[in-house]
Amino acid sequence: MLTESDKDRFSAQGYLVVENILDDTTLQAVRQEYADLMRKHFKRWHEEGLVTKSPDGLSLWEMLDECCGRGFEWYQPLDISLPHNDIGEDTPMHIGPAVFDMLTNRRILDLVEDLIGPEITSNPIQHVRIKPPQNAVPESETRAHIIATDWHQDKGVTLEEADDTEFVTVWLAITDATVENGCLQVASGKFESMLPHCSRTQVGIADAFVPTDSATPTPVKAGGAVIFHPLTPHASLPNLSDGYRWSFDLRYNVTGQPTGRSQFPEFIARSRSNPKGELRDWRKWKEMWEVTRHTLANSQHIPQHRWSSDSPYCA
Repeated sequence: MLTESDKDRFSAQGYLVVENILDDTTLQAVRQEYADLMRKHFKRWHEEGLVTKSPDGLSLWEMLDECCGRGFEWYQPLDISLPHNDIGEDTPMHIGPAVFDMLTNRRILDLVEDLIGPEITSNPIQHVRIKPPQNAVPESETRAHIIATDWHQDKGVTLEEADDTEFVTVWLAITDATVENGCLQVASGKFESMLPHCSRTQVGIADAFVPTDSATPTPVKAGGAVIFHPLTPHASLPNLSDGYRWSFDLRYNVTGQPTGRSQFPEFIARSRSNPKGELRDWRKWKEMWEVTRHTLANSQHIPQHRWSSDSPYCA
């Protein structure tokens, strides 16, 4: 639970670093689920000749090293959301019980409730972020989920429907996030409006508005999180270490308000007024995403961002 001092600090500076949210059992379950998931994909990739090593005896990190070195699409099968375009019937994603338990973790929801109230929806704008060492990533890779993330506001990566939605982001560390391996940096202070963004290789704040003069690194240990307001500008530092930095972007909004990506499935994570309305079965969450994938694969493309590269501030 957050203290009144914590809430005041969040209101004033736009973010909080909270350590020791997840216990070791929950963390280990997520790590094991991903190791098993990676081994399953790696075995198939080995059979297809995309990787040269057998998965036998390899750790998650060793398998990731091999994938990064081979330069094929390894990220999307590990993500907990669909990509922004080219969605097909067979587009891979990961929806599993350990990730669902993490999304609905009581301690996370307690913190979110302290900030937005007791009716909480799990917002579908969510991702896993497994960032390799920068020197191991091909120059052609531009996705924020893999390389350093450009400055942006989370409200800036929703569609206009959610401009009045109350939500918070829980940036959850699965490995220690340090300055060296690319932790978040935030612009401390109260931002009350959306800054102009541009759609370039990433969607980010237009250069003239990037608030680098107030950038503050926010290292956090595994199991802790950086929680921030949707108008708080933030970015990540590059991963200059020799290891991987692993986190999840989890977002929660007030139930009944638009999520900013209504084509993706949301669910009620907590309801003090109607607990029976909470989703408690990860298999139903998985089914919701599979139905969504089928629908979007057979529909006209729905944009996930509002910005273009030719707006006035982006020239």
